[in-house]
Amino acid sequence: MRVLLVYPRGPDTFWSFRHVLPFVSKKAAFPPLGLLTVAAMLPRAWTLQLVDLNVSELHDEDLRQADYVFLSGMIVHRQSAHEVAARCAALGRTVIAGGPLFTTGYRDFPEIPHFVLGEAEDLVGRLVADMQRGALQPVYRGADWPDVRNTPVPRWDLVRMRDYVTMPVQFSRGCPFNCEFCDIVVMNGRVPRTKEPAQVVRELEALRLAGWRDMVFIVDDNFIGNRKRTRDLLTAMIAWRARAAPRMGFLTEASVNLADHEELCELMVEAGFKKVFLGIETPSAGGLAECGKTQNSKRDLAHAVQTLQRSGLEVMAGFIIGFDSDPPDIFARQFEFIQRTGVVTAMVGLLTALPQTALYQRLAREGRLLAETCGNNTDAAVNFVTRLDRDFVISGYKELMRKLYAPRHYHQRIRAFLRTLERRGPAMRLSWSDVQAFLKSLWLLGVWHRGRGAYWGLFWWTLLSRPGKFSAAMELAILGHHYRRVADAL
Repeated sequence: MRVLLVYPRGPDTFWSFRHVLPFVSKKAAFPPLGLLTVAAMLPRAWTLQLVDLNVSELHDEDLRQADYVFLSGMIVHRQSAHEVAARCAALGRTVIAGGPLFTTGYRDFPEIPHFVLGEAEDLVGRLVADMQRGALQPVYRGADWPDVRNTPVPRWDLVRMRDYVTMPVQFSRGCPFNCEFCDIVVMNGRVPRTKEPAQVVRELEALRLAGWRDMVFIVDDNFIGNRKRTRDLLTAMIAWRARAAPRMGFLTEASVNLADHEELCELMVEAGFKKVFLGIETPSAGGLAECGKTQNSKRDLAHAVQTLQRSGLEVMAGFIIGFDSDPPDIFARQFEFIQRTGVVTAMVGLLTALPQTALYQRLAREGRLLAETCGNNTDAAVNFVTRLDRDFVISGYKELMRKLYAPRHYHQRIRAFLRTLERRGPAMRLSWSDVQAFLKSLWLLGVWHRGRGAYWGLFWWTLLSRPGKFSAAMELAILGHHYRRVADAL
């Protein structure tokens, strides 16, 4: 059996990092972990090929040779997924689609005959049997949340690692919180399910043996959803680091209450974590109450950010504009909070009603839905009727993004962050791609592009006053080029 696994091309978004990929001679930020994991569940005797349209072309000959085409993606991949499905139909290839895009929106793809909805672990056996006897069902849907302890090591051999900036690994699925706008509980549930620590270490060791020496993204919905299991994993990772001396570092996503647990922060840094993404959303108490963000309420969010920075973690964060309770000065309040706390990577997006979420259902009941989401919340469009004037929200959002990523303000945040950051934990090796990126930045950011004055100001300030943080400063300066291009395009 020949199976072609296809990952659609993503648009230019905040998280695509497309404008900085040339600095490090890479083609995409991450490989498709879902497809690589599903590939590991298929019979070893089958011939598998993976085409990630973000790093290579899909040729008709690839499609003609395939008995089946597996197509996966997220909501942001909708347009490209339609294009792939159309090519398959034209060549008479059977498509089996799965992943977040299809789990919540498969009815939008009438051209695709077969779907795997939800997590694949408990469905692949039945799917494989039906493929072998040529009797595929239209829809495969699991009855329960699968045990992720049965998830195999992804098929890393199906991708060329040097095409990517970061490798993804998963420890848990699910989140104990129930934010109104979030679709995690729809797809993965509220009770976090975790892999065994030894299982995750096996995946990391497989990456190490394959030659990976750069950053690894632990792509959990909430890394500390089950704190006891997280502590066990971190202990195992520290032991593995002492034993195998890997050169990789880690980043992940967690809830703000991570700042309440000093021991966890210390273990994360000792294990090699460098960055953590938090869903801060808004400094407005009304907005937090409206969306059910209980873990952020009644706490000093700025103190939480700075606590994590002092522990040795760079805080990246998400912020949202468009809550019903947003006051007219919400743009100024968001800007002030972000600048004051030194959240350099501030992903500010417009509130979006994702399919099947509590927000989507509420807005549908209120007759306020306007369209389905494109999945890109920096698209400067909202898919529902806002309480504040729609044009006011969109224009204020665009102005906020451009102001945040103007060179002067962006580099001010880098300095604020570096003043707070305490460098701890194992040092990351300086790779050749890091050196390349730095050398390219000297010309592109220091000479060619606007903001060169802010770049050289940061360069000399860090080199002279905080030389141990120079590489972090230059990395953030380079990332700022991408964020600025995204903001300017709004």
